[in-house]
This record gives sequence, C-alpha cells and structure tokens, in this order.
Amino acid sequence: MQSPVFIAKTRVDPGTRAILHLPVAGLYTHTETSMPVHVIHGRQKGPRLFVCGAVHGDEIMGIEIIRRLLKLKKIINLKGTLIAVPVVNVYAFVHHSRYSPDRRDLNRFFPGSENGSLTSRLAHSFMEEIVRGSDFGIDLHAGSNHRDNLPQIRVNFEDLKSLEIAQAFKVPVVINSATRDGSLRKAAAKENVSTVLYEAGEALRFDEVGIRAGIHGILSVMAGIGMIRSFSKRKPKGETLLADSTSWVRAPVSGILRMEKPLGARVTKGSRIGFISDPFGSGEVDIPSPVSGMVIGRLNLPLVHQGDAIIHIAHIDRLKSIEPAIEDFREEFID
Repeated sequence: MQSPVFIAKTRVDPGTRAILHLPVAGLYTHTETSMPVHVIHGRQKGPRLFVCGAVHGDEIMGIEIIRRLLKLKKIINLKGTLIAVPVVNVYAFVHHSRYSPDRRDLNRFFPGSENGSLTSRLAHSFMEEIVRGSDFGIDLHAGSNHRDNLPQIRVNFEDLKSLEIAQAFKVPVVINSATRDGSLRKAAAKENVSTVLYEAGEALRFDEVGIRAGIHGILSVMAGIGMIRSFSKRKPKGETLLADSTSWVRAPVSGILRMEKPLGARVTKGSRIGFISDPFGSGEVDIPSPVSGMVIGRLNLPLVHQGDAIIHIAHIDRLKSIEPAIEDFREEFID
C-alpha cells in the first residue's frame, strides 16, 4: 500500500480521492483566491501523474478534458496517484485572458519565486505542491488569438522518456519542440518530471474532437505507465507521425483570407493553400506553401494584415503517411 500524500497541508490517504484548494495570492478586494486540485490516490504503488489545464487562462479545452476524465470509472482503482488541476492560472481564467493581471505569461515564469511577482508566486506554488514529487506531467493547451490547432503533442525528442509517453498519447502527430526558459516543461524537466504538452482547438472554445482525443490520450498514457489497465483493443490503421520542425506561413498582403486547406490536410511545396482578396473584390493573391507537410494549425479569423501568421505546417517527409493517420484519427473521434 502507498503512503499518504500531502498537498496544501492536506493529507490524502491511499484508496481515497479529495478536492483541495491550494491558496494563492488574494485579490486587492481582499477576496481569497485558490487553485482547485483533484487528487485520486490509489491503494497500490505506482507513478504520480499531474494533468493541468488553463496555464493560459483563455485556453479552456483542458478544463473540460479534466472534468470528463474525473468522471470515468476507469480511473477509480488506479495504481499510483493522479493529480488533476483544471485551472492553474485562476487570475487569467476569471478575465478570459491569456495573461495574468500583471500582464505576464505564466508559461514563461516557471519555476517561479516565493517573493516574486503575482505570476511568479503562482508558478512557485504550482511547482512546490504539484510538480515536485511527480513522475510524469501532461500540460493541456489550445490555440491562441483566433488560431485552431489539430490535436498534437509537443515534446523534446532528446528526452526519450517524455517522447515515449508522447507516442503513447496516440494523436496524429508528435512535434519536436525544444523547451523554453520559464516554461512548465523546462522547469519540470529540471525536476526529472517527464512532461508533454497537448495542443488542440482554439482559445475560449470547446472542440469536441480535441476533447475526446485529449481524454483518450491521457488514458493511453496512464495505461502505458502502468496506472490503469489497457482499455482499447482497437489496432490503429495509421501511425503517429513525428515532425522534427514546423513552419508558419505568413500573409503576403493585407486583406480577406480564404483558407482552402483544413486541419490535417497534406500539402506539397508550391501548392496553393488559400488566397487573400481585398475587401472590394478587385484582386486576389494566391498563398503558396513554402514546404511540404501536414497542416497542424490555422487562423480562423479571415481579416489579416501583411505578415500575420495564418497557417502552421509540420515538416513530414513521408507525405503518404499523412492521409492514413488522419483517416484513422477521424474514424476514432469523428465518424
């Protein structure tokens, strides 16, 4: 049997679950503020996994993924410990904002400081109570600024342990993404906590496919690290594709954007991916793809200025593998 765990000075015994409230700095109105934390502590020993959402307050996809995950019977008798934090940046979430009230991006302030800014203190509390002591982490995100993302995992390919759980997630594409200073992934890596980042959907919106894929991916990881039994007997027809790098295509002119390639589409270098017209219809400018690969992100807002990032393409050499991977994904989560 496992030993009890202590979070926010609260004891959680083996074989129990609890909802805790991790205190964070209050508001200037003297309103007390806390970060909600769900803990499922299994009777049997196993890994400790944290799953978190809304590090950016407007990326609400993770909140719904965690809500549905916690309702599943499959996780009741898990081995080890699941720590789920639906809303990390409670300040930004209340204001529908990506940033904290001090205009800082929380995902650039880990591991934080006990005596720093509001954002830095929040990062410090999360690291001390949630990340340290964990074995694995899954950080849930969404596209920002009217951009929509295909379900994907971002991980540092040099971290083989993290790459293994990234592939266990079973999304169409895993992208090599170096960790940035101040990011949760980099701070967790320094604590030897293998962490991946899941991207899907758009800020301030729920995307049903991305939600389903996120839940399925978390369960797949939990099965892969021995927390739950394998739950799917279905053998995927396609494969998880690996992309060493990606490219953003930028608007060559200002105007009204018409995108012709959906998420998951295969594109070849030089092929047309859309066009931009002026508001009065007197001219059009084609947008050619500068690379070959798969569309993993795109701008939904049709009003663009010259230089705006409008479509995100993962560099994939084996173009013939893209369509089977997407078809298999659609069959699993859409059809």
